[in-house]
Amino acid sequence: MKSMTGYAKVQSTLSDRKVNIEIKTLNSKQLDLIVKIPTAYRAHELDIRAMLGRLERGKVEFFMSDENNNAAAASFNQELLVARFKALYPVADSLAAIDLDSRPALFNTLAAMNDIWNSADNSEISDADWAVLQADIERAIDLTDQFRKHEGDVLEKDFHIHVDLIEQMLQQIPPYETERIDTAKERLRRWLADPAVREVDPNRFEQELIYYLEKLDITEEKVRLQKHIDYFRQTMANEPSCGKKLGFVAQEMGREINTTGSKANHVEIQRLVVGMKDELEKIKEQLGNVL
Repeated sequence: MKSMTGYAKVQSTLSDRKVNIEIKTLNSKQLDLIVKIPTAYRAHELDIRAMLGRLERGKVEFFMSDENNNAAAASFNQELLVARFKALYPVADSLAAIDLDSRPALFNTLAAMNDIWNSADNSEISDADWAVLQADIERAIDLTDQFRKHEGDVLEKDFHIHVDLIEQMLQQIPPYETERIDTAKERLRRWLADPAVREVDPNRFEQELIYYLEKLDITEEKVRLQKHIDYFRQTMANEPSCGKKLGFVAQEMGREINTTGSKANHVEIQRLVVGMKDELEKIKEQLGNVL
């Protein structure tokens, strides 16, 4: 079993820079990719998205940033800055009488524009560097998957606790079930022994008694609930990506528990049913995090 919660951070060393790779994953009904990468790697965005598809499901946030090691990596486009400043200077000059900081503010604003700087970051990386980066992205995905597996193990242990409690309460029902039927039979006998009751057709009475006891019978519900419990455990143990299937099984468990409660007609069985519902709700709360 795996959780949809995961995290990994890897640093990749290329020929002229270091690249930081970070992956965060959260729960979602489908695969929801958010990819944020520098301009130099845009040509490989589809490749990156294809690799992230290995994570199958969840909200996946992929971040990549580089630390350029080339001292001459960035150059200043002086001509572009001067041209823009000259174009806007008359406006700033007319405002100078009102705001003495308008011209320095104009310069700072222009200097902060991305296209004023010619950076090597905007050039595509070489095939050799991409091969290295690709391997490190795969490693980050592997680490994220390992994180998910660890979180999934924690969830699985928690699910076993709640499923075991449901099974224990299910096994406590039979003594009360026998007591409930015996009580019903005794109630009918006392009613028939009342002198005020007219003579009853034995055949019709037997039919009514069978019908009444069948309405109280919860044998099928108990058997089905036990099978669902067993299947829930098998699915956890054998299928890594089982969140949706476990959700369906939990729904079936809830259906059998509810039917048992509607047929219970016994305070102790009702108490056990409430306990089973409580444990099942705890399972459902966490199923949304299971891959």
